[in-house]
Amino acid sequence: MEYITLANGINMPLEGFGVFLVPDPAACKQAVLDAIKAGYRLIDTAAIYGNERAVGEAVKEAVDAGLVKREDLFITTKLWVADFSYEGAKKAFAASMERLGLEYLDLYLLHQAYGDIYGAWRAMEELYEAGKIRSIGVSNFFPWKLTEFAELVKVKPMVNQVELHPFFTQYGAIETMKTYGCVPQAWGPLAEGKHGIFTHPVLSEIGAKYGKTAAQIALKWNVQRGVCILPKSVHADQIAQNFDIWDFNMTDEEMRQIDALDLGHSEIIDHYDPNIVKFILGSKVSD
Repeated sequence: MEYITLANGINMPLEGFGVFLVPDPAACKQAVLDAIKAGYRLIDTAAIYGNERAVGEAVKEAVDAGLVKREDLFITTKLWVADFSYEGAKKAFAASMERLGLEYLDLYLLHQAYGDIYGAWRAMEELYEAGKIRSIGVSNFFPWKLTEFAELVKVKPMVNQVELHPFFTQYGAIETMKTYGCVPQAWGPLAEGKHGIFTHPVLSEIGAKYGKTAAQIALKWNVQRGVCILPKSVHADQIAQNFDIWDFNMTDEEMRQIDALDLGHSEIIDHYDPNIVKFILGSKVSD
């Protein structure tokens, strides 16, 4: 496992385990336990995912069983848009911590770039300065929005979690993040299975050289360019395989071959679509 240092000096694992679209409590808890056993130390959830409680139960069981110490884990959750206000953020944070069963959080993110992001961020800054959160950041902030935001807030976001995979490389966005000391973190690093990523000829050919799968090559490509990744699976063997990427490095030419797969846009979600914006703004967190 490798780590990347955030702007405030905290080390964050370069690979974490995501639980998006794993709403079943038992399946989520087991997947997180399998991930911890496989070596993952970063667990990423969100209030809107509806599985913070299951993640918290898995973390407690792993710590109680001596599989890992709490201080060795890096737990992330996210504030949902419906709670974007100063008071709303304070209440939502308390609710997330109750569901997770944690005394402190390693990373708290604004989940989207809509609504009262500044009021919510002010509350997050206070929680950070009080030591209840070790680091704060954002998610789905495009370059122009991240620039505006970072120029106006007191504590600049330390992480920006966005869609990053071989078919949407976003090198320009990454450069903007670097300007503000913000670490890029990839949701959907396997493109949610689109574009034949698991059997893609370019990825498969490179993988054959190293004895790796196309998926492992896609994951390592992001890590090798300094992007933290959050692959997801509910299958123990796949969870372990996704973590088995630390024993090789690709050549510059192989990295360029993968870069060339970029389509220049997302085919997963369009944050500029008015209907998507309305859907996000209308979604509520359920306990």
